[in-house]
Amino acid sequence: MHSWKHALLYIAGIGVSNLGSWIYLVAINLLVLNMTGSPAAVAGLFIIRPLATLLTNSWAGSIIDRANKRTLMIVTDVIRGGLIALIPFMTSVWGIYTIMFLISVAGAFFGPTSITYVTKLVPAEQRKTFNAWSSFASSGAALLGPAISGVLIAYTDIRISIIINAVSFFLCALAIYFLPDVDAQGSKAGKRAAMTLKTLVQDWIAVIDFGKAAAYFVLIYILFQSAMLLGFALDSQEATFIKQVLQLGDEDYGLLVSVAGAGYLAGSAAASFTVKWLSVRMLIGAGTLLSSAGYFVFYASNGYAMAAAGFVIFGFFSSFANAGCMTFFQNQVPIDLMGRFSSVTRLLEGIVQILLTLLLGVAADLWSLQTVCLIGAGAACAVSIILLIAAYVPSKALHYESQPSAGASS
Repeated sequence: MHSWKHALLYIAGIGVSNLGSWIYLVAINLLVLNMTGSPAAVAGLFIIRPLATLLTNSWAGSIIDRANKRTLMIVTDVIRGGLIALIPFMTSVWGIYTIMFLISVAGAFFGPTSITYVTKLVPAEQRKTFNAWSSFASSGAALLGPAISGVLIAYTDIRISIIINAVSFFLCALAIYFLPDVDAQGSKAGKRAAMTLKTLVQDWIAVIDFGKAAAYFVLIYILFQSAMLLGFALDSQEATFIKQVLQLGDEDYGLLVSVAGAGYLAGSAAASFTVKWLSVRMLIGAGTLLSSAGYFVFYASNGYAMAAAGFVIFGFFSSFANAGCMTFFQNQVPIDLMGRFSSVTRLLEGIVQILLTLLLGVAADLWSLQTVCLIGAGAACAVSIILLIAAYVPSKALHYESQPSAGASS
């Protein structure tokens, strides 16, 4: 039976890991920029993760759906912590790229695994509230992480921030160790079957068949992820925009990311206390549109104040959007198919993210960085408007009601 003690322990573990990741995010961008002086080298950091996803997720889901979820999360966290601890000793940017690639491969397993684990851990009627509180913890990390990183960078060394992230992964693995094993009971006899090419093909067919049968869910998911992927591509130019267009320093960069964290914290706090009265489609539709608008305001800015306002808008409403999409996903995708579905979709998202990031980087070299980013942010807003309209189609209201995830899928 579900216990909120377990849910809170999970949130705490992931929260610590996210705190370390936000400390690391500021540090690794500045480390690479200081080593190379190249905006393209920084943009390369944002290509590594989708590239790893591209090479891993075609088969990772088949392992995830058949593996013990808790054990797999612990192992991947330990691996990521160990690899991150090596980065401060790297003297070449290519060495950093290699380690980050391996970290991203491990992350390609952790993400879909954690979604499946949480779906099993938290009952359907409590998922919306759980996701809101999980966002609250993540936003706290987003607020504190860059601020801590800024202080560490100012008074110590960039590499200290990276070491802290390594430790945070080990602490997260320890927290997960004390959580219940949701796969201990009711495992299917054939679930541990050996992986073969035939198995992989059958798994892909199962995902495709589900997609055909759940066309409306897939439409909403694609629209939401399209808006998010445009935002991720824009993130690759964030540090460059702040330093070269707004002419702000490293400390200002850290403070601006902290401002976004403050907006996210306020938004997720508001979502946590109001989620009972907000529909899932309102969270997805309106939340995505307003968070995309935050990107537009940021890249339209010509100074610190307007940039900070854009970050606040994005941070505040993205927490609503993420909580809504996660709840929608958990209620619509069969539990036994979640790992495979997440991996396949992340594979496709990785391809799109690589293309969008490269396109944005090349366009920014040819034309004004601010103009290119405004076009990207405008496209995200346009997709979000379509999503909002699709979410409020009257005949599709039943799709947004809380319900257990669909039954087991072959």
